[in-house]
Amino acid sequence: MKGEVQAPAEIDVGDATASDRLANGFSSDGDVKKDVDQLTLEDIREQIRYIEKAVATKELNYITRVIRSLTSVRRKLNHNVLRGLVQGYFPSPSPQKAYFMEFLPEGEVQAPAEIDVGDATASDRLANGFSSDGDVKKDVDQLTLEDIREQIRYIEKAVATKELNYITRVIRSLTSVRRKLNHNVLRGLVQGYFPSPSPQKAYFMEFLPEAMDTDCAVSPFRPRSGKQNVPLLPEVEAYLHLLLLIFLIDEKHYKEATRCSDLLMERINMTNRRSMALLASRCYYYHSRSYELVERLEAVRPFLHARLCTATLRSNYESQAVLINLLLRNYLHYQLHDQAFKLVSRVVFPESAPNNEWARYLYYLGRIKAIQLDYSAAHEHLVAALRKAPQNAAIGFKQALHKLNTVVELLLGDQPDRSVFRQAHFKAALQPYFQLTQSIHAGDLGRFSEVLRVHGAQFSADRTYTLIIRLRHNVIKTGVRRISLSYSRISLASIAEKLQLGNAKDAEYIVAKAIRDGVIDASINHEKQYVTTKETLDLYSTREPFDQFHQRIRFCLGIHNQAVKAMRYPPKQYNKDVESAEASNQ
Repeated sequence: MKGEVQAPAEIDVGDATASDRLANGFSSDGDVKKDVDQLTLEDIREQIRYIEKAVATKELNYITRVIRSLTSVRRKLNHNVLRGLVQGYFPSPSPQKAYFMEFLPEGEVQAPAEIDVGDATASDRLANGFSSDGDVKKDVDQLTLEDIREQIRYIEKAVATKELNYITRVIRSLTSVRRKLNHNVLRGLVQGYFPSPSPQKAYFMEFLPEAMDTDCAVSPFRPRSGKQNVPLLPEVEAYLHLLLLIFLIDEKHYKEATRCSDLLMERINMTNRRSMALLASRCYYYHSRSYELVERLEAVRPFLHARLCTATLRSNYESQAVLINLLLRNYLHYQLHDQAFKLVSRVVFPESAPNNEWARYLYYLGRIKAIQLDYSAAHEHLVAALRKAPQNAAIGFKQALHKLNTVVELLLGDQPDRSVFRQAHFKAALQPYFQLTQSIHAGDLGRFSEVLRVHGAQFSADRTYTLIIRLRHNVIKTGVRRISLSYSRISLASIAEKLQLGNAKDAEYIVAKAIRDGVIDASINHEKQYVTTKETLDLYSTREPFDQFHQRIRFCLGIHNQAVKAMRYPPKQYNKDVESAEASNQ
């Protein structure tokens, strides 16, 4: 990597929001101008919400907040913004709209008011749509450095006050910070936080060679002016190290990423502090990810086991949840299902783990149960994982969940919900599984074989091929059931022809097994080689409705119990405060 200047990771901005596009430094005049107008409309809409809230609650503080923001909003007003507001808030045939439109004729697009930007901050320059490549790129990098400095302040505050909620906030912001990382930002962080003659700085600079293009270099970043002699907190150093590791992974420098992650693990192992636990959990994830990308995932298994033992002894629930999921992923990657089941049976997943970790754990548990033929338990775990997963994010994870859940439902003899296949995010990914569902519903063995032939590679990549092979018996059962409903008497040769079986003998075995399993109510005449179907009984006279009702009630009770456990109650001190307030009033 010596002498190379790494460009920022290429980002697909087709669905990016205005904030994301600005944050990533897109400096085309039309794009930046359009995005700035959109951001201005969003800001004004937020101010209008404050006004509505003030009217509803009679709290005039919201109006005060709106008035204070008038100065910043004023700088961003232009012809397009005002027309957008009028068209958005006034109904089409209204005198108010006509009155406003007299002052805003269509087609006369006015340029934004000229503003003296000599002393303007980076935020002001971006907000006013300055689209010079150097200026916008420089300002975006400067804003990113300021954002990261704010996150580091949260870390320092968490260490000083022992409030881990600040660390949680930093971890949540990793996704947005990750999109803005580039070579210049990381060099600015290293030069700003590490003193000049230090082994840590030299180590970081090995992965960040000096930039050849000085036009994009940011202004000197000195977040620790006057504190250079104060040693850097281990948590802050781990956070900066983690940002470097994420950057190397995004840039596809996987060998350097594994070396970087090894050194990061050494630094974390040297520190035994509670405030390091949350950061360490994210570092463990990216350490495993870096080895997975170089196809050496088995190499980190002993390390993960050792760290899990340490986390369990120290009651470090955050790291414990992450490490259990990483080990399960490791085992399932190499199809070591027995070892994965032994791990699940011997560890207790922490109840206080975040929903994201719970969703991963339930997904892995559902996969293990499906391999062990316990389809009912697998279905319960997968449905619970879908409920724990983020609603508007993690699309790839939810696609994998729906793929596995579709196969499990088919193995249970149920029909998956058709609306899932119509959702925009899942339609393309679940198309092979939709065709699979149709072939099983029709009981067409030939169509099922054709789907396997066409989409076999996709099923193997999704690691569902082994389970789908088991569906062949379900296809045959469905075909036998449809035949029994259509014919009161049919020869075994005709059944073999309809099911595309080899001969009548195979059809006789299959029909006999279907009768034994209760799939159909029929009898076989072995001498004359035909099947007689008995009259269909009323479904409501069987136990099936009771079982379905029981399953749904149990599901609702489970949701209720989890909702009660997730409720937050006021501390005990709250009751004392209420009693003292009532006593003083009396």
